[in-house]
Amino acid sequence: MRKLFLLFLLISAFAFAQMPNVSKVWLNNSQFYSGTIGNSNTPLKLKILLSQQDRKNDQEYFVSGISVVERNLSNFEGKLKITKYKSGKKRNTVFGEYDFAEEPKGKHSGTFKGKFVYTFKWNRKSETVESQYLEFIGNWKSYDGTLTYKTNWKNQ
Repeated sequence: MRKLFLLFLLISAFAFAQMPNVSKVWLNNSQFYSGTIGNSNTPLKLKILLSQQDRKNDQEYFVSGISVVERNLSNFEGKLKITKYKSGKKRNTVFGEYDFAEEPKGKHSGTFKGKFVYTFKWNRKSETVESQYLEFIGNWKSYDGTLTYKTNWKNQ
């Protein structure tokens, strides 16, 4: 009976274990992410204004913010999904996917989809993140399907 109780306790610990909430990481200290869109490397800026961890799936985060390309400013909503985590002696790496949808306001609005990589050092003494780097690589596609551009943006 005691072994059965210990087994149940171990299983429940795994079942209710939750990934730490890293929603502040996506906010990028309230700074814009900078990057490019298209073959001509047109400047692209994104700012995530809201980030919340999904209560049902702790690997997913709901986000909303703004994207700016030339004079076009669009609000967007979407999600980030963590797909893999690699812990190293000097660096830790988080891999994932993103899917953001801009407000449908004409030909120059659409969706951003792709992958992201987040690398950081963990300082064990101070228990803080140091030297973090976050990069998003993917595509933007217009809602009408006539335009598709490669995108790349990162924190500064």
